[in-house]
Amino acid sequence: MEKSNTMPMLGDTFPEFSAATTHGPMNFPQDLKGQWFVLFSHPADFTPVCTTEFVAFQKRIKAFEDMGVKLIGMSVDQVFSHIKWVEWIEEKLDVEITFPIVAANDAIADKLGMLHPGKGANTVRAVFVVDPESRVRLMLYYPQEIGRNMDEIVRAVKALIQSDKDGVAIPAGWPENELIGDKVIIPPAQDQAEAKKRPGQYDCYDWWFCYRDLK
Repeated sequence: MEKSNTMPMLGDTFPEFSAATTHGPMNFPQDLKGQWFVLFSHPADFTPVCTTEFVAFQKRIKAFEDMGVKLIGMSVDQVFSHIKWVEWIEEKLDVEITFPIVAANDAIADKLGMLHPGKGANTVRAVFVVDPESRVRLMLYYPQEIGRNMDEIVRAVKALIQSDKDGVAIPAGWPENELIGDKVIIPPAQDQAEAKKRPGQYDCYDWWFCYRDLK
């Protein structure tokens, strides 16, 4: 019988599991309740593309920390392999990896939909953005051969936090959108009376496409 995909859906509570990490044991999502976190998986330690990704994430660690976001790596390698790889990165590349790396197993990886048989036995490059209520808010899946764009992950997390804070929608490429720049979109009116008021309240292309400066 074909195995069903256990990938969580957007809005679901992040799956529960416990695992060893390079910073000690962690319980997910309980240990991170009340804060945003980004969990990203990589296929394997001591591989070129994954190494470039870890360096890129570390170079942006302050951007995550400034937003109050915890960054966490993961693969199905054992924790001693993670520790040795982190030591190698610091020794050879002069970059200290300061975020924890989870030593997952196949059960954990399967629970998160990170094992794709068509792409080999290792975990794919998954990204999960989880909010303070432990809800999955964004998921990205990349094949093993393609490294991720960390600036987009930083941007997406910032956009999610801003959207929640101000109750607005975020345009493509924000804060450098081709139409409205760094402005944000007002949710569409829900009745005719409100629709008629919109052009007098905000800058609008039409009543259903209104926008304003970020407060």
